[in-house]
Amino acid sequence: MLRFAFGDYAMPDLVEQVSRKLIDLSLMLVTAESCTGGLIAAAITNRPGSSAVFERGFVTYSNESKTELLSVSADVLREHGAVSARTAIAMARGALNNSRADVSVSVTGIAGPDGGSAEKPVGLVYIGYGFRQEDLVECSEHRFQGDRDSIRRQSVDAALKHLIKFLDKLA
Repeated sequence: MLRFAFGDYAMPDLVEQVSRKLIDLSLMLVTAESCTGGLIAAAITNRPGSSAVFERGFVTYSNESKTELLSVSADVLREHGAVSARTAIAMARGALNNSRADVSVSVTGIAGPDGGSAEKPVGLVYIGYGFRQEDLVECSEHRFQGDRDSIRRQSVDAALKHLIKFLDKLA
């Protein structure tokens, strides 16, 4: 069972950094989450005043929801799989296209304990992040270790850290 206590490690600092950067740049964030199941959105909205930076979140666990809510192409899902850089990029772009936000973050991966393969092991996570104004979307691949809760927590931390670096480039 995931005990997502926001005060037990550095996440509040990361959320505060992301929030401050979004406020300073007058930008709004949208999330598109699969394996994290809304944990990034929960972390951001746990901060008082989050309505100044958070526009909406999509939890798209199934392939159908990725297609219906984020306009991820069925061809991308079929050719590359739900856990792929192409899908993370499509999710980040789809979140921007289906919201009023300026910046997006997406996460798709295999948190386990089942579902992994030699090609796509448990712990493989792709994080996408995009900026509407420049039609810019980037993606990072991670291979986290640990149990399901740990992989999900590491994914949230990594997504927040990527957002901080991404927002620094936009400043």
